[in-house]
Amino acid sequence: MSQSDNLNRPGTEAGLLSTGTLLMMATATGLCAGANYFNQPLLHSIAQALEISEGVSAITVTLSQVAYAFGLLFLVPLGDKLEQRSLAVGLMLLAAAGLFISGYAQSFNLLLLGTLITGLFSVAAQTLVPMAANLSDPARSGRAVGLVMSGLLAGILLARTAAGLLSEIGGWSTVYRVTAVLMLLLSAALWLALPRYRNPAPVSYLATLRSLIDLTLAHPRLRSRALLGGLVFGSVSVLFSTMALLLSGPDYGLSDSQIGLVGLLGIGGVIAANLAGRQADRGRGQAISAAAMVLLLLGWLGLYLGVGNLLWFLLPLLLLDVALPAVHISNQSVIYQLDTTARARINAVYMTGYFVGAASGSALGAVAWSHGGWAATCATGMTLAILACLVLLYDQQLVRQMAGPEDVPRAT
Repeated sequence: MSQSDNLNRPGTEAGLLSTGTLLMMATATGLCAGANYFNQPLLHSIAQALEISEGVSAITVTLSQVAYAFGLLFLVPLGDKLEQRSLAVGLMLLAAAGLFISGYAQSFNLLLLGTLITGLFSVAAQTLVPMAANLSDPARSGRAVGLVMSGLLAGILLARTAAGLLSEIGGWSTVYRVTAVLMLLLSAALWLALPRYRNPAPVSYLATLRSLIDLTLAHPRLRSRALLGGLVFGSVSVLFSTMALLLSGPDYGLSDSQIGLVGLLGIGGVIAANLAGRQADRGRGQAISAAAMVLLLLGWLGLYLGVGNLLWFLLPLLLLDVALPAVHISNQSVIYQLDTTARARINAVYMTGYFVGAASGSALGAVAWSHGGWAATCATGMTLAILACLVLLYDQQLVRQMAGPEDVPRAT
């Protein structure tokens, strides 16, 4: 039986994609996304190995996020123009090249080059997510996207754990080398497993880029959900950018590998992503978003009140790890229904806002930590969370304007 026959068999997890293929896509998105977060727990080791200061080594964090944002803006929209399997696999191969450069870098300049290449082309993850939606049964697209996105979120949330543990085994560069090999193998597997797919109504690249503005202006809920996602990811990134500094300090005194193990709480986020996708398919996206906002606010309150007690740090951290993917999946369940012929471009707009929020949150967190310590850091994260709540209220107003009153309770 041919691959295309197998993918069209009834009873698969979601439309044209088998469960096994979706799991491979989820793994690929995790590797791509996680590649941009390996450096965060390794900054001290990188600084020592390359004989630079920790402040200079932290440039890699900002560079990876900026490169990723550029990739989202200029590469992801190609998913609505080019054949999507070829695009995703090609980007993964280039990202693997960047990982190899970083893994064998003997100077900081080479590490910067590898970081730039990896960050730019690891947006392959963002071509796979809309592809999962395009090839899924519309009634199960939320579940399919939730499964693939769970891999992306696992990569973001667990990358620190993998980097910390592998650093203990073979040094800071080990995680880059191992991931590069895995990405090459997975690229080959996806080339064999994925069906060829192309947007039935492609447009030129310049028209594609211009259409990003048109789509943003045409869809108020794309704007509201992109802003909501950016604020929530920004709020959580305030924590991610300062957590290692707090946990390695006198209040906790944890080692790099122990700090990495804290990232295992991200498993809660992976579970939340799957549950959120299923609930979105049932029309409960707004309720999921509202519940996530409550968890986000409670998490920051707990992080502030529980400083010095590891258990009371881990519990609020778990709340943030659950809130982030819950909002993200409910956001995507909304935006992918706005225009089914422009999902890659819509995803580019949304994810650009999402990672601009992350980069801004990281920068704000670093500034807050340096000027006011943990109290200022928590205040910054809480402020962004409150702003996100206000945006969600605005989004709910948009739902009421666009649908009849009887449809509002089930709006996604």
